[in-house]
Amino acid sequence: MARPNKRTTLREVAEATGLSTAAVSYALRGKHVSKETEERVRKAAAELGYEADPIARALASGRTSMVGVLAGDLQDLWQQQLMAAIGRELLAGDRYALILDAGGDPDRELKLAKQLRDQRVDALLVSPVNPSAEEWAAIADALPVVAVGDSLSMARTAGQVIFDNRAGIDSVLEYLYGLGHRRVTVLTPTRPSTPDRPADVYVREAAERLGLRAELVPCPQELGEATVVARRLLDGPRPATAVFCFSDSLAYGVYAAAAEASLSVGRDVSVVGFDDHPVSRVLTPPLTTVDWGLPEIAAEAARLTVAAIEGKRVRKKRILCAPRMSERGSAVRV
Repeated sequence: MARPNKRTTLREVAEATGLSTAAVSYALRGKHVSKETEERVRKAAAELGYEADPIARALASGRTSMVGVLAGDLQDLWQQQLMAAIGRELLAGDRYALILDAGGDPDRELKLAKQLRDQRVDALLVSPVNPSAEEWAAIADALPVVAVGDSLSMARTAGQVIFDNRAGIDSVLEYLYGLGHRRVTVLTPTRPSTPDRPADVYVREAAERLGLRAELVPCPQELGEATVVARRLLDGPRPATAVFCFSDSLAYGVYAAAAEASLSVGRDVSVVGFDDHPVSRVLTPPLTTVDWGLPEIAAEAARLTVAAIEGKRVRKKRILCAPRMSERGSAVRV
């Protein structure tokens, strides 16, 4: 029987079975022993209450079963949902997600990435705030890195699950143009220190091609702060007729500001999001937004991460996620 105050050792299992500690270790890992021996050892280990020492196992294997998962900004409700889904996918493969939040700060992001590297996580999965930072190259040389959202342009990653932001932005701006909108405000979480994020660049290119006036406005993901930014936009002398938000969380700030100003979304101002978070379907009116296929993103990101940890070759290391617009009632013709 297990003793509650003392961890049962591998040697005690060996003594109980009459085998060497090496043979017991192999049996518990299902290697180099007969099925009969494996079953006998596992039965004895269960009766004795033996549990593998995670520290000793990590030292022996060089792996911790921990994956660093670095979120760009967990104020974004969709990112919360994505990180939780990635954690579940990793757990299904007996790996554990250590989820950290960069809070939208590129300097904090790199600091946390280096801390995870130094803590010897088996891999790093990151939704980058600053995908073009040069420091990613050294981090990716030290451990497998999988990028989600934007590719790390300066690093050799083990895998990438990339959003086709160009197609998504084109579809939204073309949609708004077709509804007659010619002045569009684009709310972006981009900070002044990272002005050339791919999505921002694509907005400028698409607006020029369509003949739209698109103004990029930095906006925090937190609802109260997003509401303040949106309030200033709606109170301006000539507010844009449509607001395109780079996350549904930002769009919720526009809804809140519109309600404060006694304006109606879908009548007085058109709003489009970029996530299709579940909350967006129950707003009044429901939010027109872009769906990226979150379950598939989480599954692919976890698959690439586990393959990199195990040293498995994969046929396709770069997964491109196509946008699917969910047209609802928040954007109307002008």
